[in-house]
Amino acid sequence: MLTSYVEAIREGILEEMERDPNVFLLGEDIGVYGGAFKVTAGALERFGARRVIDTPISESAIVGAAIGASFMGLRPVAEMQFADFISCAFDQIVNFAAKCRYRWNAPVPIVVRAPCGGGIHGGPFHSQQNEAWFAHTPGLKVVLPATARDAKGLIKAAIRDNDPVIFFEHKALYRKIKEEIPPGDYTVPIGKAAIHRVGRDLTIVTYSAMVHVAAQVAEIVAREGISLEIVDLRTLVPFDEATVLESVRKTSKVIVLHEATMTGGFGGEIVARITEKAFEYLDGPVLRVTAPDTPVPYSPPLEAAFLPDADKLLAKVRWLAAY
Repeated sequence: MLTSYVEAIREGILEEMERDPNVFLLGEDIGVYGGAFKVTAGALERFGARRVIDTPISESAIVGAAIGASFMGLRPVAEMQFADFISCAFDQIVNFAAKCRYRWNAPVPIVVRAPCGGGIHGGPFHSQQNEAWFAHTPGLKVVLPATARDAKGLIKAAIRDNDPVIFFEHKALYRKIKEEIPPGDYTVPIGKAAIHRVGRDLTIVTYSAMVHVAAQVAEIVAREGISLEIVDLRTLVPFDEATVLESVRKTSKVIVLHEATMTGGFGGEIVARITEKAFEYLDGPVLRVTAPDTPVPYSPPLEAAFLPDADKLLAKVRWLAAY
């Protein structure tokens, strides 16, 4: 049976709540309404109002309460209705949760779920990919699954982790991506990339929804005799440098692809690691395909022009393959 991305995340959360009575949920409209995207649908009926808590509209309070609860031995899963709104909880996350392990070796086993990304015509306040804010903050783990299987395995791993995890779920994938997932209890390790597609001529390093854009392009160029290898990072922090470098050393050409805007995006960090540690293997420049440095447009035609897509990536792949 095929399971959608949103169903996989829901299954993972509910399984962890069943397994561990210390796991509880909090966020805006997550209980009675089942969440803005219905990720937590059915949780209130199954586990009751003590473990599925509808909160006021205050992201700072949601994360602050989650941190306090984690100090008391609980494992909160906090939902930001949209990843953009996480900025209201920025101080709690980067100046408190991220620092507790360093300051007094205190675990902060919280998960902050952040529905992210464009493609749903949400405009500039409901469509951002803001993972780079948190990848730059030591003490946080940053997770961005691209597939239903990984989404379930990673949300379970995140809930079991003793450090704060920012869990980015791409909204455009919720009901678009479906696949068979393994039966029974399983996790996907945080900090380990996956080879989404094996290739020989050129590496695409990417994550989240852009994995599927890369796969689309790989099918097109395969008919032209170009073999793409796709590295799905799955997590940015910890960063699986070894898998990326191994792929680059094999293909000698690489494109870094992400939906977030270019300047200060995590792609720049990936490019730097490659040029520092695999420069002698490169047969061409390391390229980036990203969104431009503007807010996300609301207009559907402008949003389409803004987002990285198959046509934009295809042009770069063909250019670099011929370099």
